[in-house]
Amino acid sequence: MARTMEPLAKKIFKGVLVIELLGVFGAYFLFHKMNTSQDFRQTMNKKFPFILEVYYKSIEQSGMHGIRAQDQEKWLNSKKLRVSTILIHN
Repeated sequence: MARTMEPLAKKIFKGVLVIELLGVFGAYFLFHKMNTSQDFRQTMNKKFPFILEVYYKSIEQSGMHGIRAQDQEKWLNSKKLRVSTILIHN
């Protein structure tokens, strides 16, 4: 009975390993994209704010401070600019 389970166990192990590796590479890609693109962080803020919060907390724990404030300031200024542009054109 143990011999028949061995190939199944290997397949399950390989499947779990592949899923884990995809998860690690996916997380790295997402972190890298958020770390290099303020526009992408704004998109993440609109669609997945909880993921962006994890990003901010992780970089703040690593000692990098001020990125959250820079993002909020830029987004607030761009929102003000859009509102003033709309008011001028109307």
